[in-house]
Amino acid sequence: MSGLLHIISHTDLDGITAAAVAWHANRTSRWPIKVTLCGYGDVDSLVSYGIDKGEDLMVLDLSCQRQDTVDKLDRDSEGVQLERPIFFDHHASTKEKYGNRTWIRVDTSMCAAKVYYRYLKETGQDGPVSHMEELVEIANDRDLWLGQREESRLWQALITIMSPHGALMRLSSNPSHVMDRMELDAARDFIARQDERFRMALESLDRRGDLALLDDGILEFGDVSDFCGLVLDRMDNPPEVVAVLARRYAGDWAVSLRSRSGLSGRIVSLLKDGRRIRGGGHDDAAAVYFPANFTREQIFSSISTAMMSHRESSQEVGFTLGDLFRGKLG
Repeated sequence: MSGLLHIISHTDLDGITAAAVAWHANRTSRWPIKVTLCGYGDVDSLVSYGIDKGEDLMVLDLSCQRQDTVDKLDRDSEGVQLERPIFFDHHASTKEKYGNRTWIRVDTSMCAAKVYYRYLKETGQDGPVSHMEELVEIANDRDLWLGQREESRLWQALITIMSPHGALMRLSSNPSHVMDRMELDAARDFIARQDERFRMALESLDRRGDLALLDDGILEFGDVSDFCGLVLDRMDNPPEVVAVLARRYAGDWAVSLRSRSGLSGRIVSLLKDGRRIRGGGHDDAAAVYFPANFTREQIFSSISTAMMSHRESSQEVGFTLGDLFRGKLG
C-alpha cells in the first residue's frame, strides 16, 4: 500500500479505542497520519474520496452503506495482494454481506478494537500497543454489553464530556486506560447528572405498543446506550424497541435504535435504501438516518411499519398441506 494513512473510525468507545490503537501502532512508521471519526452517514463519502486520492485507508468499526462504494473497493483490490485488510469490523450485517472480501476482517465475537488488536498480535505488530490491551478489553466490555468492567461506563462518560475527538486526543497523548483523579471525578459527576437526565427521559418517553420513542434534546451524546438499557432491562413490561431521535447539525435525523431480540438491525435493513435513508450497526444496537424533511411522526410511522413488516414475515404459516395429511391419518 502507498499514500497517506487515513484512519476512519466510529465515535463511540469502541471506535475511539480502535483509532487510538491504530494511531499508536503506526505513528513511528507511517507519519503523518490522518484520522477521521464519523458515523454511518459519512463513511461512504470518506472511503470513496480516499480511494480516488490514493489514500491508504484503514476503516474501523464501520462499514459501507452504498453498493457503489463496495463495487469501487472490489475493483480497487482486484488482483492486488493487500498488505493488510482495509476494514476491521464486528457487525453481523457486515459479515453477512462482505465477509468473503479480501479487504475486510470481521469477527462478531468481539468489538472492532479487539478485532484490530488481535490482528496486530497475530502479525507480530502489537509491540508498540501491548500496553493498550486493557483499554481494548474495556471497550469490548462496553460494546458487547458484558457489564463486567465498571471502567466501561466511566470511559463512555469521559467521551461524552470531552467529545470523541477530545477523548482521542487524550488517548493519543496518554494511552493508559487508568484515569487520573480529575478524569475520574469528572466521569463520576457526569454519571450522577446522567441519572437525573434518565429520570426526565423516562417521564417523556412516548410509548406506543412495542415501540418507545424519545425526542431530541433530553439526552446528551453518550447517554443513549445506558438509557435504553435501563428501559429494556429494568422497566416492567418493556417495549421491543427504543428509538432516540437526534437532529444533526446538517438538519437530518440520526435515530438510535436499541432492542434485545435483534430487531434493531432488522429495522435498519428494512428501512435503508442506500440513497435517502441510511443506517447500520448491531442486531440490537443500530442507527438509521432520515432526511431533514421527515417529521417526528413520519419517523415513528416508518419504524412502526418496519416492525410490523418484520413481524408479519416472521410468522409461521398457520395451516399447511402437512397439517391436513396428519389430520387425516389421525
